Amino acid sequence: MSTAGIDMGAQSIKVVILGDSKVLGRSLIPTGFEPLEAAHKALDEAIKEAGIPRDDVKRIVATGAGRKTVTFADSSITEVTADAKGVNWSNSSVRTVIDIGAEEARGISCDAQGKVLDFAKNDKCAAGSGAFVESMARALEINVPEMIELSFKSTQDAPINATCAVFAESEVVSLIHSKIEKADIAHAIHDAIASRVSSMVRRIPIENDIALIGGVANNAAIVDVMKKHLGVELVVPENPEFVSALGAALSAAA
Repeated sequence: MSTAGIDMGAQSIKVVILGDSKVLGRSLIPTGFEPLEAAHKALDEAIKEAGIPRDDVKRIVATGAGRKTVTFADSSITEVTADAKGVNWSNSSVRTVIDIGAEEARGISCDAQGKVLDFAKNDKCAAGSGAFVESMARALEINVPEMIELSFKSTQDAPINATCAVFAESEVVSLIHSKIEKADIAHAIHDAIASRVSSMVRRIPIENDIALIGGVANNAAIVDVMKKHLGVELVVPENPEFVSALGAALSAAA
């Protein structure tokens, strides 16, 4: 029997097909203006990659901010539950999960079985999210990969003090006008995100190992500064943007 997990994110939809305790297929597409239609498309693409008939998928569980829009799903679970389940499946030593997505960040404390013990969320402001990275890259007139590369070339601090994305963008513009090097501004942007997320995570019990997941976990500069703020190494699972969808697929298989 195969199962599917659909993570309905604000920016993208991720699907994982699970069978015989293996990931058979994945897909990622933009959420767009028609999320239900996009969810059908994402599921079809993941099934095609898995190389199985549609009828082999016996159960579908949705998660994410838009999970209620997936009317064809058998059930849904919260992002917090999905994150913990997904991480535990491949990294059972993890006790703290940090998920930085397009529009929010979460910190989750879990036990050895992946059961959620406590959590904290930063869903009121974009300043601790992937959207913030993208908006700041636009302010610097570069793309995100370029900003990541520049961040590692920074030679001095250029702190961004604002905790609001709108005000932070104004600070970035001011730094540009002050002739601060782009590399130093890029590093300051990543550091501001890490500082905000780390403060949020400290509202829950933090215990090693700590995993960083979500699309932003693919940003090497964020990983680097998060390590410094938390003072520990971080576990970054393979395909970190699919962990929540994996958790939903695991829930469907339970």
